[in-house]
Amino acid sequence: MSLRVRITLVATSVVAVALVGGAALFGFVLRASLLDSVVASAEAYAGSVAGALEVPGAGDPPDDDDRFYQVQDGAGRVVLLSENAEGWGAVPEDDYDENRTVFVDGDEFVLASEEAGDGEVVVAQSIDEVTETLGTVTSLLAVAVPLVVLLVAGTTWIVVGRALRPVERMRREVDDVTASRLDRRLAEPGTADEIGRLAVTLNSMLDRLDAAQTAQRRFISDASHELRSPLASLRQFAEVAQAHPDRVDAGELSDAILDEGARLERLVDGMLTLARSDEHGLVAAPRPVDLDDLVLAEVRRLRASTDVRIDASAVGAARIDGDAALVAGLVRNLVDNAARHAAGAIAVELSEASGAVVFAVDDDGDGVAAENRERIFDRFVRLDDARGRESGGAGLGLSIVREIAAAHGGTVRAVPSTLGGARFEVRLPASSGA
Repeated sequence: MSLRVRITLVATSVVAVALVGGAALFGFVLRASLLDSVVASAEAYAGSVAGALEVPGAGDPPDDDDRFYQVQDGAGRVVLLSENAEGWGAVPEDDYDENRTVFVDGDEFVLASEEAGDGEVVVAQSIDEVTETLGTVTSLLAVAVPLVVLLVAGTTWIVVGRALRPVERMRREVDDVTASRLDRRLAEPGTADEIGRLAVTLNSMLDRLDAAQTAQRRFISDASHELRSPLASLRQFAEVAQAHPDRVDAGELSDAILDEGARLERLVDGMLTLARSDEHGLVAAPRPVDLDDLVLAEVRRLRASTDVRIDASAVGAARIDGDAALVAGLVRNLVDNAARHAAGAIAVELSEASGAVVFAVDDDGDGVAAENRERIFDRFVRLDDARGRESGGAGLGLSIVREIAAAHGGTVRAVPSTLGGARFEVRLPASSGA
């Protein structure tokens, strides 16, 4: 069943049960109240009969069509009765049933008594008026309760339908949104209620999906472009070696394969790291990592492989909690990025203070313009494409640095360097066990 049907059924059922229960309770209370009135009337009549009998020469008490009386002696024998009760035997007052009534000759009465000399006056008063009143009330309730239930059902059906109409409209609009039409948005009702907030939330979700799809398409396009370059180089060398074996010796071909293979490996590793970060898979294991050991190891590697002067005198002891392999990748990407863009000098700093570890790498290259200091952390972004390709860069290193820093609760930023180029600062929480 639809939500509209369920709400209508529940609301109608609750109201119906409440009305039926209320009607039954009202009937019970009304009957008790009417019976109390009849009993009070019978008691008053019994008192008037007893008073008339005690006055000498007053004559017989007047008869009443709705009640009769008997005067019984001490032995319970009827010594006097009204004309409308002739032929009836003695009616004991203690013959009440659970409804406080007694049946006399097929009719239902309430009884009342009053002492009169040595005897007792017993009055029986008919409850026909009570029965008629209850019958009228019951008939009215039998008509009114179903009408009220139907009115509630109809009102609930209409109100819920109108309330859910925007939801149904949004459902149809969302159903029309496809992977190729993520630019579509829902018409917001402009209200501050749940429906309005739902529309705003759905549009925000579509914005995120659209942005994610755009980023994914750009990533796939850039990745395809980057993968095509080393593959084309490998194919070119292979075709030349096959067509002109005398022009390409084995050593040259091996070097080309190793260089392009290493380039492919770095590119694939970077793409896998970023893919893991997209899936929230870069979960840093909470293990102590001596960051200064990792930094000095990268400094030694870089000194052995480049001619760039590297100043590591400002590297101090620092420890963080995290994943050593991921942090090593962060350090390597930053120093490799500095080596690619440095004119001839790099400075590496590492310090710990106030519960934070700051790792910074400076170079004396061209630096990064202020408008590009955030964009360079996007994927496949190179401010100098030609030099990036020649040196093996794919525009993923700084993106990887940012994702690894974020996975460890840290940040990274680019600022001007005192050496004249760019300075990249990574700030990470210090180890809790330090």
